[in-house]
Amino acid sequence: MGALIEKRRPRPEIRDKLDYRADITGSCVTLLSVRPSYQNKAKKTEHPVARARWVGTQREWRLYWMRADLKWHRYQPLPSAPTIAEIFDEVQRDPYGCFFG
Repeated sequence: MGALIEKRRPRPEIRDKLDYRADITGSCVTLLSVRPSYQNKAKKTEHPVARARWVGTQREWRLYWMRADLKWHRYQPLPSAPTIAEIFDEVQRDPYGCFFG
C-alpha cells in the first residue's frame, strides 16, 4: 500500500491541498484521498478511493470501488486476486476511471 500511495502522492509543496493515506481495519485496507474541506479550509476531509478486503476462506483479495450511491461495489474488471500487489496495480492503472476519475 505504501508503494501505491508514494506513486500517487503529489509533489510535497501541494500535499496540503491533496494527499493520500491508507486506513487498515481488520482485513480491509482502504485508500483515502485527503483534501481541505470546502466549507472550512483548515479542516481536512477524507474521501474513499478504493478498498481491498482479504477473504481468508477463499485465500484471495477482493477489490471494491465506491459508486455515486456511496456504497462499496465489487470492481468487476478484477473482482479478486491472490495478492494485494495485483489489486493495487489495478488501482494504480485505473483503466476505467473508477478510482481516481
